Amino acid sequence: MTRSVAEACDVLLRDGGMARIRPLRPSDRAALHALIARSSPRSAYLRFFAGGTASAHAYMDLITGPDYGGHALVALAGGLVAGVAEWIPGPGGAEAEVGILLDDRVHGQGLGTLLLEHVALDAADAGVEDLVATVLPENRAMLRVLHDLGLPVEQRYERGQVEIRIAARPTERLVAEIEARAHEAERGSLAHVFTPGSVAVIGDVLDPGGLGNRVLRDLVAGRFPGPIHPVDPRAAQASPAAEVCGLPVRSGVAVVPGPVDLAVVAVPAPAVLGVARECARRRVRALVVLTGGFTEAGDREAERELPRVCREAGMRLVGPGCLGVVNTSARLHAGLLPVRPAAGPLGLMAQSGTAVVALLEGAGRRGLGVSSFASVGDKADVSGNDLLEYWEDDPATRVIALHLESFGNPRRFRRIARRIGTRKPIIVTKARRDAPESPAATGPGAASEDAAVDALLRACGAIREDSVRGMLDTARLLASQPLPDGPRVAIVSDSGPAAAVTAGVCERAGLVVADLCDVGDLAVAITAVLADPGVDAVLVVSTPPSGPDPGATREAIAAVTRAATKPVLACLAGWDGLIDGRIPAYASPERAAHALARAHGYAAWRARPVPPPEELPGVDPSLARRLVAADLAAHPGGRLLDDRTAARLLAAYGVHVAETVAATVPGVESGGGAEGAEMVVRGVACETLGPLVMVGPGGTASGPPGDSADNHADDQAGAQAGAHAGDQAGAHADAQAGDQAGEHAFRVPPIDRAEARRMIGEARRAALPNGHQGLPEAGVRALEDQIVRVGRLMDDHPGIAAIDLDPVVVTPYGVVVVRARVRLAPAPPLPSPFRRRLR
Repeated sequence: MTRSVAEACDVLLRDGGMARIRPLRPSDRAALHALIARSSPRSAYLRFFAGGTASAHAYMDLITGPDYGGHALVALAGGLVAGVAEWIPGPGGAEAEVGILLDDRVHGQGLGTLLLEHVALDAADAGVEDLVATVLPENRAMLRVLHDLGLPVEQRYERGQVEIRIAARPTERLVAEIEARAHEAERGSLAHVFTPGSVAVIGDVLDPGGLGNRVLRDLVAGRFPGPIHPVDPRAAQASPAAEVCGLPVRSGVAVVPGPVDLAVVAVPAPAVLGVARECARRRVRALVVLTGGFTEAGDREAERELPRVCREAGMRLVGPGCLGVVNTSARLHAGLLPVRPAAGPLGLMAQSGTAVVALLEGAGRRGLGVSSFASVGDKADVSGNDLLEYWEDDPATRVIALHLESFGNPRRFRRIARRIGTRKPIIVTKARRDAPESPAATGPGAASEDAAVDALLRACGAIREDSVRGMLDTARLLASQPLPDGPRVAIVSDSGPAAAVTAGVCERAGLVVADLCDVGDLAVAITAVLADPGVDAVLVVSTPPSGPDPGATREAIAAVTRAATKPVLACLAGWDGLIDGRIPAYASPERAAHALARAHGYAAWRARPVPPPEELPGVDPSLARRLVAADLAAHPGGRLLDDRTAARLLAAYGVHVAETVAATVPGVESGGGAEGAEMVVRGVACETLGPLVMVGPGGTASGPPGDSADNHADDQAGAQAGAHAGDQAGAHADAQAGDQAGEHAFRVPPIDRAEARRMIGEARRAALPNGHQGLPEAGVRALEDQIVRVGRLMDDHPGIAAIDLDPVVVTPYGVVVVRARVRLAPAPPLPSPFRRRLR
C-alpha cells in the first residue's frame, strides 16, 4: 500500500461541523467495510457501477492491502470513516485515476469537495498533471462537484459513461473557490457561538458567589431569547426542584432536554476535560471555556487534549482561559465580561483579560457600540482569522478591531484580511517590542518582528495601532463617518492659536491643511468648507471656556453636518465622545489628527487598484526546490551557500549574479564602481512571522563575502528560520547600521511591481528628496523585477533563511547584482493556501 503524501488535518464542513482528513491506513479495513454496509445500493452503484456492493467490499480489501499502488485519503466524522478518496497514477505518473465514496449521512455537507481538493493537491505535489474520473451520467451530484472544484475541466462521453479530465495545477480560480467554501463553513460553525438557539451554563450555578452563577445571571439579565439550561453537578444531591433565576438546574448536560448549541464552561481546570467529553456525547455544537490555568497547574496533557476532544466531536472551542462572547443583536452576553456593551457597528476581539476590560470600558465611555465581541484566551481553536470570516458578511459589523498578542497563521490572515479590507476597515493593536527577543535577533541582517508585523498589516490594508486608545479613536471615526477622498483637511476654530496648533499637528500626521478658519460663527464656516471641492475632511476645534458654550457648540456642529458627505470630526477640549451619535469628538488635536490620518491611509490603500497575479518568466520552482532540499540533506543544520550554489538557486528565479564586473558592462566600472546608484535587496526570515523583503540604499554591507564577520552575520540570520510560524517577505537592516533603519522599505511577499516601485521610492526618499526620480527609468524597472523575484523565491521556499543582494548597481541599462549571499536553514513547510484546514 502506498502512503498518501498528505498530512492529517481537521476541516470544517458546510454546516459548521468538523471532519478529519488523513492518509488511509491498513487498519482502516474494517471501518471501510462498515462504510459500505451503511451505504445504500444506489450509492454503491453510482461509485462501483454494475459491481455494486460486492465490488465495493472487494475494492476496500484491495486498497488496504500490501499490493495497492495508489494513494488514498479517508475522512472521519463523528468517530466513523465517512468517506474515502483515492488516486492511482498511470504509466509515467503524469495522469492519475480518481474515485470517491461518501457515507450517505454526510451528502450535501461539502465533504466530497474537501476530499477532492486534498486529492488534487496531493497528486499535484507528486507531479501528476491530470486527474481522470469516470462517472455515470445519472450521478449529477458528482458531476457538479467535479465541475465546481475550481480546476480546469474537460468532459467527454464514451460507452455510456462520462470521462472528466481535471488539470491538477493549482490556479487562482481554485484559491477563490476554496476561500469561498472555507468562508461558508467558518460562518456556519461560528453561528453556533454567536447566534445559538440555546445555551447551557455549566459550573457552580448553585453557589450565589460562584462564577457559573454570575455567568447565568448575566445571560438571563441580557434577555437571551432562547432556552437557558443551568448545569451544576451538585444538583444531583440537591432538591429535584432546585432553581436559579427561575430555571431548573440539571446535574449534567446529558439530561438537558432538547438540543444545545452553546455551552459556557466555568468549572475547575481538572473537571474541564470531563465536561468537554460529556458535551461531545451530547452533540453540543460549541464551547466557551472560561477556565484557564492548565499550564500553571502543570496539566499540559489536558491543554492538548481539550481541542482534540472538541474537534473529534465537531465542536468549536472559544478559549480556554477566555472571558466570554457577546452578540448584541442576539442579546447574547455569555461570560464574565466587565460591562454590557451597547449595540453598535464594531466587531471586537481580544486575547488578554486586561485588554478585554480596556476595550469594552473604553468603547462605552466613547459612545462606541459593539456588534459582537469575543475574548479568545489561549486560542486553542477559534482565532482572529475565524472571527474575520464571521464578520465579513455580518451586516451589523462595519469596523473590525483585533487586539492581538500573536498571529497563529499569518499567511491565512493576510489573504482573509486583504479580501475583507476592501469593504470593511480592520484595526489591529499589537504591542511593539523595544528590544530583540534573542541574541539571534541582534546580528546583522536579523529580522525585526515589528518590521514584519508592519509589513504584514500594510500588505492587507489593516491599520496598526499601538494602544487601545488609538484603536478606539480610529474606530470611532471609521464607524461613524465616510472615508476621506484625500489628505486635505479644513480646520475650523473659534480660536486662532488653537487653529494654528492643530494645523501643525495635522501636517506632522501627514495631512495637508487646505483651509484654516478662525471664525466667530462655526456653523457658517463649516457649511462653507463642506462645499469646497478642495477640502476632503473638516476638523472643528473649539476651546471653552474662552469659546462659546460647549453644549451650544455641539448642537451647532450637529445641525450643519447632517447632510455632509465628507468626514467631519471635532476637537473639544475636555470632552471625548460622539456628537449627535455620529460625529467623533476628541479631547486633543493630536488624537483627532491621528485618527483622520489613519482613515486617509486606509482610504488610499482601498482605492489602489489590485493588479492581477503576474506570471514571471524564467522561474523554475522545481529546480529551486531540489537545490534547497539537496543542500539541506547534506547540511541538516543549514549553512551559508557557496557562491556557485547560491548563484544557481537565484538563477532558478531569474536573479542573475554577475560572475565578474568588468568595464564591458555598460554603466559599471571595473572593480565594482558604478555610474549608477547602489541599492540593497534583502530577504530575511523574521523569527515569528516568516520572511521579509527589504530594499535600502547601498553601503550597509558588513564585509566581503568570505570574512568572519560576514559568516557570523549570516549564522545569526539563518538561526531564526527554525521558528517560522508563517510566511512574509522583507528584511531588516543590520544592528551595526541601525541609524539607517528609516531608509529601508519592508514588504511581505508576494510583491507586485507597483509595490516594488513604491519600496524603491520609500528607500531612496529617506536618502534623496526625489526618491527613485534620481534613478534611470530602465534601472528602476529592472530593480522592481529583482525585488519581485526575491519576494517570490522567499515566499515559495521556507528553507531559505536569508538572501542578501548587496550591492545591486542600478544603471541606465538595468541592474547588476555584484554580490549575493544565501543562507539555508531547516524550517517546517508553510501551510498551503490551496489546502483547506483548521489551524
